[in-house]
Amino acid sequence: MNILDKIVADKRKEVDLKKSLIPISQLETSVLMERTTASLAAALRKSNTGIIAEHKRRSPSKSVINQNLNVQDVAKGYADAGVCGMSVLTDGKYFGGSLDDLVLARASVDIPLLRKEFIIDEYQIMEAKAYGADVILLIAAILSREEIKTLSESAKSLGLEVLLEVHNEEELQKSIMPSLDMLGVNNRNLKTFEVSLDTSKTLSEQIPDDFVKVSESGISTIGAIQELKEFGYQGFLIGENFMKTDDPGASAKIFIDGLKK
Repeated sequence: MNILDKIVADKRKEVDLKKSLIPISQLETSVLMERTTASLAAALRKSNTGIIAEHKRRSPSKSVINQNLNVQDVAKGYADAGVCGMSVLTDGKYFGGSLDDLVLARASVDIPLLRKEFIIDEYQIMEAKAYGADVILLIAAILSREEIKTLSESAKSLGLEVLLEVHNEEELQKSIMPSLDMLGVNNRNLKTFEVSLDTSKTLSEQIPDDFVKVSESGISTIGAIQELKEFGYQGFLIGENFMKTDDPGASAKIFIDGLKK
């Protein structure tokens, strides 16, 4: 069983438990259900930099990245730096995140927020909306085409955008459908954790122009972004690079200012 299979098995148990504790009817009473969402896809399309900055405490591949910062400060720092959006990891067991992180980020900033999670059930999409997300992540590696369709359409019905993440051609081909807004290519192989920007470059031609192209993982230099822009990428998800510093917002600002030169 690889790490991804393990995470999904644990996630199924977690979601079943949550459903028994907090029914959907309770999520529907959240004041954030009425909120008009902000478009990450639109922000990326009109941006020259395209940075989606991530809040991430730890990961299975790197263990602890940064446990010392509070999410409100990180969110404000990112917003002040001029990011297009912020990704908030809400998985507890493997990444040290929570839905509280999402709602605290939402209370702190107006920029588009992506709920970064292993989504396998429509219940989690309702949670995303109830806790203030604008965008959800769907991971092709853990979902069938039918599940991608059901989950993405469910998100759209709540006014949420969908970023669909792929790792290879097979995942990309099964995933392309009108209910997606952005297609993300993860340069990290989730089974081996090896990273290569060639993954984004190779798959770029096969992503239709209707979708905003996002490159994820292993992006740590301005040069890498300039290279990926040549392949039509408009969004760049960066987490570790900023989070491993004492002030992720300041790091993001230096990076974004460098990109504008």
